[in-house]
Amino acid sequence: MEPRELVEELAKALVERPEEVAVSELKGEQVTVIELKVAKEDIGKVIGRGGRIAMALRTILGAVSSKTRKNVLLEIID
Repeated sequence: MEPRELVEELAKALVERPEEVAVSELKGEQVTVIELKVAKEDIGKVIGRGGRIAMALRTILGAVSSKTRKNVLLEIID
């Protein structure tokens, strides 16, 4: 599974309005940036208390990116 698809599936499972989840991917030579956008009322569910869910999503992306030897960054856009 591609990192973009993984973030999209995880985000849709977390939010109450999965139809408003939008994920885009910006590829560079060394780094890929994945931008996640959700409904305003769901932003807290994606970030979590103290940023724990966002940190967990970034940890999962780090594990996935180690296979491709390319850094993958997650940006949550509000």
